[in-house]
Amino acid sequence: ARCQCKLASRDRKNCGYPGISEVECRKAGCCFNASVPGVPWCFAPKAKKVRKVCPNEPHARINCGFPGITAKECERKGCCFRAHPAGVPWCFYHRVVEE
Repeated sequence: ARCQCKLASRDRKNCGYPGISEVECRKAGCCFNASVPGVPWCFAPKAKKVRKVCPNEPHARINCGFPGITAKECERKGCCFRAHPAGVPWCFYHRVVEE
């Protein structure tokens, strides 16, 4: 993503080799900006920001527990717990979403 390439020139970590082209740099999954002399032009992007969320759609839940698991046991496993509706897992895995 474009925002991952917005880095201060002092924070750039080299991601290519001397003379790498913009096309080759981008093919490697790196950012390219040749506007600042003396710093890497092909550089590693910022890490994506992600967060865990409990899915709202009951039928999208992926089971993380077992029949009769308590909320406390489920949360100890690092999973989401919602004791409704019937017929879907009550203890289920988080989804990871990009911010």
